[in-house]
Amino acid sequence: MPTLLLRLAGPLQSWGTTSRYDERDSQLEPSKSGVLGLLCAALGRDRHLPVDDLARLRMGVRVDREGVRVRDFQTVQGVLKRDGKADADSTIISPRYYLSDAVFLVGLEGDEVDFLRSLQAALHRPVWPIFLGRRSCPPGLPVALPDGVCDTSLEDALRRHPLLVGGEEGARPLRVVLENPDDSQGALRMDQPVAPFAERRFGARFVRSEVWTCPSS
Repeated sequence: MPTLLLRLAGPLQSWGTTSRYDERDSQLEPSKSGVLGLLCAALGRDRHLPVDDLARLRMGVRVDREGVRVRDFQTVQGVLKRDGKADADSTIISPRYYLSDAVFLVGLEGDEVDFLRSLQAALHRPVWPIFLGRRSCPPGLPVALPDGVCDTSLEDALRRHPLLVGGEEGARPLRVVLENPDDSQGALRMDQPVAPFAERRFGARFVRSEVWTCPSS
């Protein structure tokens, strides 16, 4: 099965999956909903349109450089009260979590190579600006890779691609997070889109974490 590879690298990234109310979290690696949202922006797909074709893709992440988790305190005004009305005089502190200086190689495995090539083309010429989880987190390097579409499985594509960061000789261990194809066991992630993004409905998927030794170049 073919695989599309993406490079997610930037000064800041944020991949929330459990954010509610005033606190906004971030996982230690990209969420599936966040990556598919990035692709929707590249395609120019409206938030009210279905994302079933994207949601069927199986995702894996190779962590080429672990990010440093940082917290930012922001203030929010006009908070809704219990009666549903906004209070213009109220201000709350809203903690926001980010990953600083992280680099990820993300793979999306599908059945149709032409569909993956269309996604690759959209990443080269995105309709709307793309960002790494939040609008305040633009990519520091192009997301599209020159050799982004591979005629190999998700595991092979992630294992064979050279490291996205330099400065180290030889192979080294890397953390890898893979979506389980049978969707029945592993660590739970509530980031599988089950409806258009405008409805903000996400289901469960299961992932497993491994450590691989990958080539440096």
